[in-house]
Amino acid sequence: MKTEAKATKKSSIKTSALLALEGGLPVRTEPLPWDYPGASFIDEEELELVTSVVRAHSPFRFYGPQAQHMVDMLEHEWRETFGHRYALGVSSGTAGLTVSIAALGLGPGDEVMVPGYLCMSGLAAIVRAGAIPRLVDIDDTFCMSPDDLKAKITPRTKAVIYNHMCGAPGHIQKIAELCKKWHLSLIEDCSQAAGASFEGTPVGRFGDIGVFSFQLNKNMTSGEGGMVVCQDHALFRRLLALHDLGYPRTLNGALDASREHEQLWGMGARMAELSGALALAQLRKLPQITSAMRKAKWAIRKGLAKTPGLTFREVPDPAGDSGAFLLLLLENAPRAKYFTDALRAEGVCGPPGSVPCVALSERSLHWYCNIPSLVHKRSNSREGFPWTHPDNAFAYDYSYCKGTLPVCDDYHERTVVLTIAPTLKDQDIKDVTDACQKVARVVQSNCLRQ
Repeated sequence: MKTEAKATKKSSIKTSALLALEGGLPVRTEPLPWDYPGASFIDEEELELVTSVVRAHSPFRFYGPQAQHMVDMLEHEWRETFGHRYALGVSSGTAGLTVSIAALGLGPGDEVMVPGYLCMSGLAAIVRAGAIPRLVDIDDTFCMSPDDLKAKITPRTKAVIYNHMCGAPGHIQKIAELCKKWHLSLIEDCSQAAGASFEGTPVGRFGDIGVFSFQLNKNMTSGEGGMVVCQDHALFRRLLALHDLGYPRTLNGALDASREHEQLWGMGARMAELSGALALAQLRKLPQITSAMRKAKWAIRKGLAKTPGLTFREVPDPAGDSGAFLLLLLENAPRAKYFTDALRAEGVCGPPGSVPCVALSERSLHWYCNIPSLVHKRSNSREGFPWTHPDNAFAYDYSYCKGTLPVCDDYHERTVVLTIAPTLKDQDIKDVTDACQKVARVVQSNCLRQ
C-alpha cells in the first residue's frame, strides 16, 4: 500500500509539472475576476447619485427642473484632485480628442505625430480635421520614443498626440521638452491611465491638453464619457464652445453668442448628468482602484523577476503606474503565442468575454499596421479627404504599412499582456505568478533542447 501511495504521489507531481496544454493539471480551475477596473467597484454610491438625477427629472447638465450639477461637481473634484486649472466633461474620450484637435486649429497642411502603438481615436480625430498623422516609433516603455520623435519633426509638424499606453507613462517629460523647444502642441491621450502620474505630476498636466476616457474598460467608468483638461484660459473657452453647439453658455445655461472669437462649429459632445453622476462616484474611488491594481501587478512582476525567458516593459516611475496591465516579452513570436495559449490552459482566464491574458498581436487595432483605415488611407468622403487635399501633398509617400516602425513591429509579435483586475485576491496573484513560472520553465526548456 505504501508503494502504491508513493507511486501515486510521484505521478501527481509529474502530472502537475506537465503543462495543462499537454495533458497536465492546471494551476487553477476557477476563473479570475472580471478585468473591468472601475465597473468592479460600482455599488450603492453610484446608485445614490444616479438616482438623485432621475428623481430630479434633470438629466441635462446645463438646466432642468431640479438640476443636480453632477458634471459641475465632477469637474470641480477633478481639478481639485489632479491640479488641472480647467476640466471639461465630455461624452467620450473619442469626442474629447476630436474637440481637442479642433481647438488647436489643426487642419490641411499640418502633420500630427502619433505613436505606432496607440488608441485609434486620436487617428480618427486627426483625419477628420483634414490633417495628416505621422508615425513615430515606440521605445521600451511601449510609449512614444523621444529620439524617434526628434528625428522626424519637420516644418509641417504642428502637434503631438502622446498615448500613455497600458496605464503607465513613458518618457513624457522628454516629449514635453521637445514639444516646447519646437513649439509643438502636445495632447496627452490618458484614456488608459486615469490616476497615473510621472514623478509626482498627474498625467494630463505635461501637455497643452489632456484627454481621459471613462469607457467600460478604463480605470474608472461611466459606461461612456470622458474628461478634457488644460491650463490655458483661451484654449479652454474654445474647448467649451466646440464640445457644445459652437458657443459657450451663460450662467443660466443659455447659449452665449456674444463673443466673436468663440463662435465656432460645435460637436454636441456634452456629458450628460447620468454619466456625470457615475463618473463622480468613480473618481472618489479611483485611488483605491489604482492602488489595488498597482499592488497586484508589481507583486506578480516581482515574483517573475528572475524567470528565464521573460523580460518586462520599462516603467520609468513605478510609483506613478496605474497598474492596469503587466506586459511580458518573450524571445520571439512563436514563443509568445505558445506562452499565451499555455497560460490560458493553466487557468489564467476569466469569465466568458474577459481577456486577462492575451498576446498583444491579438489586440490588433492598437497597432498602426493592423488598422486598415490607416494602412489604406481610407476616407469618409468620396473625394478621399484628407489624403487628396492639395495642402497634404507633402504626405503623398507616407506609409503606414508593416515595416514602417521596427520597434513596434518587434514588440507587436512577442508581447503578452496580463490585465490586472483590482479585485485580485492573494491566491489569485499567487496562481498567476505560479502559472507564468510554470509555463516559462517549459518554454525555456524546450528552447534549450532545440
